[in-house]
Amino acid sequence: MQLTEQQVAFFKTFGYLVVRELLTPSEVATVTQAFDWSIQNWGGGDKHDGSIRTMLGGPIEHTPELCALMDHTGVLGLIGGVTGEDFNYCSGDGNYYTGDTGWHPDGNWGQLWATKTAFYLDEAKRDSGCLRVIPGSQNPKHFIRQQKINSNESAALFGVEPRDFPGSVALESRPGDVVIFNHDLYHASFGGSKRRRMFTMNCTRHAKTPADMETLRHYLSMHSPGGGKLDTGAGMYFPTMIDTADEARMVHMQQPMEVHDDLFPQLARSVGKREPFRGNLLSR
Repeated sequence: MQLTEQQVAFFKTFGYLVVRELLTPSEVATVTQAFDWSIQNWGGGDKHDGSIRTMLGGPIEHTPELCALMDHTGVLGLIGGVTGEDFNYCSGDGNYYTGDTGWHPDGNWGQLWATKTAFYLDEAKRDSGCLRVIPGSQNPKHFIRQQKINSNESAALFGVEPRDFPGSVALESRPGDVVIFNHDLYHASFGGSKRRRMFTMNCTRHAKTPADMETLRHYLSMHSPGGGKLDTGAGMYFPTMIDTADEARMVHMQQPMEVHDDLFPQLARSVGKREPFRGNLLSR
């Protein structure tokens, strides 16, 4: 799949893009089954009681079926269309969500450095936990950033509830729809059940200059297994992602693997065989 000029322009201007039915119904069924197995067996999902969010590290890295999203022409076309065809895949998180998630960006890079691609496995409406965004808020010149407005305090500031923050958009979705957004974009979700299934893939531009490499090292020092003190047993990724990778997939993995091993040598695969972490990342 190749994005149109209009889709790329939309993403650059507003900071997000939704592609409807990027995954077919049969692909959705395969992905959902693999995700449920992964979070139950690797993410502590078997202990989820709705009191707190359950988070799985490297959600697409535990089964060959989910690893194959890194080979999916539609997924590669979407991420590559806005992040660069040689983008770096930098893990992600899988979730059983509980409660609201307030307004926040995932980064403050001041440029299109990192993107998040989100897959919702349950139908999500505006009042049942769908992703909400503030279009254009990834731009350093956006009024939220310029005026340092806390959109989570909009009720006190403006008499408007955060879920209704002026200019925000609710991105309702069905399984198979995929949304990608700039890490600097303000986003949130409100309402929904206590077991909302959703997982993400974080990606960055490929580092091509010394300045890029410095940014990548800074990014991975925080947004990586090592940055989160998580031992995958194989460094940057859980073993299955590496062991099932062909040459084409490794284009998106080699640079993060090398940088991660340099930043966190104690977690490198070469250190020796060990049992990867299992459990809810938020209850360690």
